[in-house]
Amino acid sequence: MFSVLLFSSCQMKEDRRSEQEKTVFRYNESAGITTLDPAYVRRFEDFLAIEQLYNGLVTLDDNSEVIPSIAKSWTVSEDGLTYTFNLRKDVLFNESELFGTKKSRRVTASDFLYSFLRILDPSTASPGRYIFENLNNSKSKFDGVVAEDENTLILHLSVPQPSLIYQLSLPYCSVVPHEVVEHYGNDFSTHPIGTGPFFLKRWKKDVKMILAKNINYFEVDENGVSLPYLDAVSIYFIQDKHQEFIKFRAGNLEMISGMNEEDKDQLLNSDGELNETLVDKFTLQKTDWLNTEYLGILMEDNKQSPLQSRLIRQAIGYAIDREDMVRYLRNNIGTPATKGFVPKGMPNFNQFTIDGFHYDIEKANELIKQAGYNELNKIPPIILSATPEYRTLCEYLQQKLERVGFTIKVDVNSVSSMNQRIAQFEAVFYRKSWIADFPDAINYFQLFYSKNFYPENGSNYTHFSNKEYDALFELALIEQNEGLRNSFYKKMNQILHDEAPVIPLFYAETLRFLKSNVKGLKGNSLNMLSLKSVKLT
Repeated sequence: MFSVLLFSSCQMKEDRRSEQEKTVFRYNESAGITTLDPAYVRRFEDFLAIEQLYNGLVTLDDNSEVIPSIAKSWTVSEDGLTYTFNLRKDVLFNESELFGTKKSRRVTASDFLYSFLRILDPSTASPGRYIFENLNNSKSKFDGVVAEDENTLILHLSVPQPSLIYQLSLPYCSVVPHEVVEHYGNDFSTHPIGTGPFFLKRWKKDVKMILAKNINYFEVDENGVSLPYLDAVSIYFIQDKHQEFIKFRAGNLEMISGMNEEDKDQLLNSDGELNETLVDKFTLQKTDWLNTEYLGILMEDNKQSPLQSRLIRQAIGYAIDREDMVRYLRNNIGTPATKGFVPKGMPNFNQFTIDGFHYDIEKANELIKQAGYNELNKIPPIILSATPEYRTLCEYLQQKLERVGFTIKVDVNSVSSMNQRIAQFEAVFYRKSWIADFPDAINYFQLFYSKNFYPENGSNYTHFSNKEYDALFELALIEQNEGLRNSFYKKMNQILHDEAPVIPLFYAETLRFLKSNVKGLKGNSLNMLSLKSVKLT
């Protein structure tokens, strides 16, 4: 238990418990929080806080499967063009003077209509606008969104979009009240009103944020007890990860996420488990994370580097011992990426995995020989670009690749410089990662669709172009049958392996270190932070 002074609020009804009995979950967000307006969220750190304040039609469970939230049920038409959502009748917005004397009101379908049209409005410039790009305006004067009655919301699409139900779980699709948004305008971020298990109590930029319990929250546990259990959430903004670790070890934080290199050996043993000196006070929560770490290759290199050879790209893939790399460089945190580009933790993962790159030094040497390189005609030097955080990893790869005849120079750049070099196509060979924002494999395969070339049209940084791949991608985008869609995914996975515009290294895992009295913390492969069911015992 942790004693804290909770500030007075009209939302907090009379509570006769002493301050010593109230429970506060404390964690640190070293990167800070920039916005609490779901329309504008771009950063993962903001998403974690927003998740505590808002709800959408649907959400994701621990297995990253879609489950009801404000929508108690929904149906999809046979042609995949009409989604009908039936809303709960007991969801209230958090209290605000702008609602009048009652200080709150019920959420209706019209609120979702307003929230979605706000995302669609070009003047909002929301990064979530892409979710609704297939809405059929001919079906409604409101861009294909229909509030049929108070409890029924209908979305009309022009083409099937199987990923839509996953995308509706994203923070952009949270419901917001028009009265509050219109009153505060651009300042809604600092005066957020949602329906979530907590509401914003205080926010001192770069210092601390306090979220307080929403006593009118609509969800209950399996025993009918109202959620959340916690009285408050306190988020610190300590930038130094080592200082964060010191604060956690002293018992002043309930959780830290991830770790820095300096504290790695204090937290974990060589098997990736919690250090035995900490097991009495702390626990470790490890979860597959939809994050693939990889080596990217620019497929349009005018300098005609050896990387323009598919055989050389494949040779690099087979020359890397991923098991060894994860074991010795990452304390066994993560999974060797041997099943294709899409990471472990993705729903239906086993339905579209392939026999991907694995350590085979003989095969690597044979591929190099087939590419025309030998002792007399050596492979020209290759520059591998990386950020300081991944210097050690890239130097490890440098040593391993030299064993089969490569000469690799590791070029370390700041994060901003690295991003700029990739954006300007100056980095031909680089370490990068892709983190999914919704749990559908299409999120990964869109990186290699030729119409998504970066920077004009999307995130195809490698400028990979393959007609067969494009055709499969277009089929997968609209295919309603899950089994058939997974077969398209498997074929695309194989093409990426054969052509090797990217070389997967490992699939990441999330790490959360918790005080031993923390119970009920839930997470999934999107690294969700759900605090509504957390108890401090």
